[in-house]
Amino acid sequence: MLHKTRAIILHQIQYNDRYAIVHVYTEAFGPVAYLTAATKTKTSRVPKALLHPLSIVELEVEHHNLREIQRIKEAKACMTLPAILSHPVKTAVSMFMAELISKFVKEQQPDQALFDFLLQSIRILELSEKSFANFHLVFLMKLSRFLGFYPDVSAYRRGMFFDMQNGVFIAHKPAHHHFLNPDDSAAFVQLLRMDYENMSHFRFSGKERKAFISRAIEYYQIHLSHFQEIKSVEILHEVFG
Repeated sequence: MLHKTRAIILHQIQYNDRYAIVHVYTEAFGPVAYLTAATKTKTSRVPKALLHPLSIVELEVEHHNLREIQRIKEAKACMTLPAILSHPVKTAVSMFMAELISKFVKEQQPDQALFDFLLQSIRILELSEKSFANFHLVFLMKLSRFLGFYPDVSAYRRGMFFDMQNGVFIAHKPAHHHFLNPDDSAAFVQLLRMDYENMSHFRFSGKERKAFISRAIEYYQIHLSHFQEIKSVEILHEVFG
């Protein structure tokens, strides 16, 4: 049976000489791996140009619950992303986002709110004309809302410690070692106050931005046992100094 669904392309790997496996996050089924032709053919209805990271597509697919790898019958673009493909900074950010999404959606069920957030984030990255040097930081923290561990800042006061294990700010140093000291906690609160609308107003050095992303990824690793290294972080460090 054929189904139609919007999807976000995450990455693809070569399966053999004839086929590649494309990993996507779909609106209807959650994460899915699809088999597609590795090279362009006369009969292919899946344009290779659509299969770049974060490409937003409409798919017509076969879907069988017991199959590990499904098949794409046809793919069409839902939105073109010329800026993400041509702007080196946006390209680096998109690679980071796609890798990050790939890390946590493996076990996810379909989630409309999450899919809408990802779609909105990709569109904002594509259309943003102001400084977007902080975009990946905003994305990292906003994404944690959908994973159930967004930090609780309601009780924060200057001088508090951030308990990374419990996701709360507290007055005294916790007994475990997963925490930020008061100065780092104050900087972390600044990160949490950013959103896509105001991110261009925050100015950080490359060193500060590197420290922010390091702490944020550490926070993810504490709360997601399967969360591994993000290789594209090094590219971001090079791009943003």
